[in-house]
Amino acid sequence: MTPPKKELMNRSLSTITINIGKSRINNNVVEEIKRQLKENEVIKLRFSKGISGEKQNYITEIIEKSNSKLIDFRGNVAVIFKQRRGK
Repeated sequence: MTPPKKELMNRSLSTITINIGKSRINNNVVEEIKRQLKENEVIKLRFSKGISGEKQNYITEIIEKSNSKLIDFRGNVAVIFKQRRGK
């Protein structure tokens, strides 16, 4: 069961942030995102302004590869969630 959006947003204020820049999305970035989601359930992805035209494609790719859900997307920051197993 997914927690209410308000609870997730409150939790995201103190969550881990992963910066995505010129190096784009690669296997190392995806693996780090998966690892952080496993530990924290909620993480922020901050996109550099240089890739702003491609960020929606990157978010879609990240969500698919990490099997997570997009909670919020504002400006250059996306918040994603993946519930831990056993909860």
